[in-house]
Amino acid sequence: MSSELTQEDVQRILKLVDEAEHLEELDLVDGDFRLHIDRRGAGERPVEPSAARPAAAPAPASAAAPAAKPASAAVPAASAKPAAQPVPQGMVAVRASMLGTFYRSPSPAEKPFVEIGQQVKAGDTVCLLEVMKLFQSIKAGVEGTIVEIRAQNGTLVEFNEVLFVIEPAKK
Repeated sequence: MSSELTQEDVQRILKLVDEAEHLEELDLVDGDFRLHIDRRGAGERPVEPSAARPAAAPAPASAAAPAAKPASAAVPAASAKPAAQPVPQGMVAVRASMLGTFYRSPSPAEKPFVEIGQQVKAGDTVCLLEVMKLFQSIKAGVEGTIVEIRAQNGTLVEFNEVLFVIEPAKK
């Protein structure tokens, strides 16, 4: 592999990983670029000491692909997020399926997909995640009512981060 990954290279890698149903985890290191993808649920991840995977230094802003920290975290330490709030019992968390930029609406001029208090069906799109100009629709996954929106529009979210909290419909 070359020492310079382009945006197109990273897009191809992400697309291949997305299409590979048998692939659960991928570690890619190329110079200062580090990419860790883990498609398993948080409870299935192997426990590893943090010293086993030192964080990579961020790439210059002009680089085609940013350096990523392991465990799908690519937020520089200066913009680290506060500790995650637990999801209340009986509620369902809609989590980020990948690291990316969170968008509440299909475009800046359009209204958000959902608002607090809105009823949703399992197949309803609640937001978009974007990485390297590739967009992924995130579905509610359950019928119910949106009670919390935890991510801020236009911000970077991490893999498995809680984006929405839904109160499931009573059946």
